[in-house]
Amino acid sequence: MKGIIMIIDGMADRPLKEIDYQTPLEAAKTPNMDKMAKNGINGIMDPIKPGIRAGSDTSHISILGYNPYQVYTGRGPFEAAGVGVEVMAGDIAFRCNFSTADETGLIVDRRAGRIREKTDQIASSINSIKLDGFEDVEIIFKESTGHRAVLVLRGEGLSDQVSDADPKGEGKPPKKVKPLNNSKEAEKTAAILNKLVETSYDVLKDHPINIQRIENNENPANIILPRGAGAVPDVEPFNEKYGLKSACIAETGLIKGIGNLAKMDIIEVEGATGGVDTDLDSITKSIKESSQNYEFILINIDGADEAGHDGNLREKIDFISKVDEVIGKLQNLPETYFILTADHSTPISVMDHTGDPVPLVITGPEIRVDDVEQFSEISAAKGGLGRIRGSDIMNILMDLMNKSEKFGA
Repeated sequence: MKGIIMIIDGMADRPLKEIDYQTPLEAAKTPNMDKMAKNGINGIMDPIKPGIRAGSDTSHISILGYNPYQVYTGRGPFEAAGVGVEVMAGDIAFRCNFSTADETGLIVDRRAGRIREKTDQIASSINSIKLDGFEDVEIIFKESTGHRAVLVLRGEGLSDQVSDADPKGEGKPPKKVKPLNNSKEAEKTAAILNKLVETSYDVLKDHPINIQRIENNENPANIILPRGAGAVPDVEPFNEKYGLKSACIAETGLIKGIGNLAKMDIIEVEGATGGVDTDLDSITKSIKESSQNYEFILINIDGADEAGHDGNLREKIDFISKVDEVIGKLQNLPETYFILTADHSTPISVMDHTGDPVPLVITGPEIRVDDVEQFSEISAAKGGLGRIRGSDIMNILMDLMNKSEKFGA
């Protein structure tokens, strides 16, 4: 038996007056999701706990059966692992922006004109930096997508208990990074970051790529702004935890990073951009091919979340309808338990994550089919699973796959 968990990022929502008090999921054309609901067992899920506004990172950690309150130290480690940095337990990792500073030190563009090209060349200059007085600390810097990058500090005597350098707005200087406790480790890490931010400007302001950008009337990427510090956790490999050969198919570096830290195989899909224009056909093909080689696949599809954050109702409805076509092409996978859900709600009216529970359905051999006939937030609540938490999913799946150990005599 095999297992698939497909997470439609941010799919769940709230009823909206402009669509007759339906949710976008209810308003979308979802004949294949509805078929799953009719053929499966349904329920609603709190990714972490009722009322907790889960991030995509913490919800996926929970759904995979790890305790997010123990594993999650911050977004930085997962972003770093997601872009291919070989992080080690104890490393301190950060998300970063390539940004634009003027000659007075003020940030005039936090995203450096949304730079997209040749950031690898800029990143290599950061990697060449040696900070006086901190020669014992290795600096690992790597570009991500667009204006984003990651920073990893490796060495003795470091801490993730430091504040951000990002001022979160233009017209301000980078924030002075401060220790968040009185430890020598936090003081040392804050000093490193402040020196690195300052030095990054000195190194990048005359970089050939930035000179060219200025000549093209584009904002240069002449400073880095670290944020989201986190100590890289020691995570039990997923394959050892469950005895399954596993893979992860995801569009965003964040989810790939979770898969990497759990030592799952990462299946790269060309054209999977993480937005509403992502190549769903390529994702579908990759899922079909991977299902032949793996016992378990975690899938994340991102576009509905993007539409929710943008407050774009029509875009969210249309994207959910497109994902339904993907579901239709995957329903006949042999000997497979298929779990369809979301990682959190991203309501159009809020344009951010909320603590609302999300719908969930499981199909597969010998499932106790309930009376639910539509896949939606409201209908799923009437299903045979009732209301569960994200941390319950892998237990349920392992039991269905007959891979659970008996508890007791």
